[in-house]
Amino acid sequence: MQHIERIDFPKMGLLASLYISQYIPLMFFYEALPVYLRQRGSSLEAIALVNLLILPVVLKFLWSPLIDRYGFTRWGHYRFWIVLFQVMVSLLTLACAFIDIEQNLNLLLIIGFVMCVFCTSQDIAADALAVNLLTPEERGLGNGIQVSGHYLGAVIGSGGMLILLDRLAWQKTLLLIALIMVISLLPILLHQEVVTAKPVVKASISKELAEFFGRRELWLWLLILATYTTGSSMAITMFRPLLVDLGLSTAQIGLLLGVVSYGVGTIGALIGGMTVNFLDRKKLLMVGGCLQGIVILGFLLPAWGISSLVILYLLGITFNGIYGVAETATSTIKMDKSSADSAGRDFTIRTSIAFISSAIAGSFSGTIAEAVGYSGLFVLCVGLTLGNLLLISRLKV
Repeated sequence: MQHIERIDFPKMGLLASLYISQYIPLMFFYEALPVYLRQRGSSLEAIALVNLLILPVVLKFLWSPLIDRYGFTRWGHYRFWIVLFQVMVSLLTLACAFIDIEQNLNLLLIIGFVMCVFCTSQDIAADALAVNLLTPEERGLGNGIQVSGHYLGAVIGSGGMLILLDRLAWQKTLLLIALIMVISLLPILLHQEVVTAKPVVKASISKELAEFFGRRELWLWLLILATYTTGSSMAITMFRPLLVDLGLSTAQIGLLLGVVSYGVGTIGALIGGMTVNFLDRKKLLMVGGCLQGIVILGFLLPAWGISSLVILYLLGITFNGIYGVAETATSTIKMDKSSADSAGRDFTIRTSIAFISSAIAGSFSGTIAEAVGYSGLFVLCVGLTLGNLLLISRLKV
């Protein structure tokens, strides 16, 4: 086991700025915008189109090899892409500030889709930069900062921006987001990326992706990634409507899950990052899986009608804290297994697999809950989590 002798604060600050900033516009469009549109009287059909903005997150692995192959190395290979995409997002956010959303909602959604493409592409470059930037002993803390940055970006982009929309209205809120994106460019502009010569790659993108999936030694790891948070994703998806059925208001649910629980998730991710260097990767995965199963069992209490706010807050806080630890563990191992020459592709494919499987599992959770009830669903989620632990026991890390 390797331990950090000294924390490189400028390096960790750079990662924090990258991961927080790229999530603010993503979560604004995906979580805050639907609420704001409904308040302005938009139809449910129009609001449902916002879900299409998540497609770049699902499909970004398709163009991840391009980020590895091409770039202006004089400015820093991945640094160039990060700056370019963030500047474009800032400019598009500025344009959105002057759109009349009641008259030009389709234009807003088109620009929002392009922004999400740029944000996810920036994520590819940021992950690749982190793979090459962090030493093996720094990867635990670095990935803890990555996951906590995502949580904090979600808090700011969803709950925080909803509050500002209510107080500052549309234009000033969007101008503020654009300003945040510009200011957060400063750390990456000051960073000097060490660029190594990229190998000449003649294979097509499709062949390169086929080569990645053709490695049989990766299949078990990819299966673990695909199922590690499946049970948790299904459980939290149905925990939200369960809170509604228990009589909680929208404001109460937003505070519980969108602010307090996400806030604790940032702490959980940092704890996971610091723990990685004291437990080997496999043990950390096992601990994270066991804790996920325990907290999902706790969801049975509200499913049985126990609606004390203390218990609900405890469950929400514990879930996101443990989920932050689990995400940090998997993210660190994804980085360990990423090659420096194809870091964007390797890390992104693994991330997409985990995201897609969680999204699919979450989409089926409602049908299952309708059939067997909330209690039956949560028991099934615990079973899926235990099944993943059996796969982890066979993993060679």
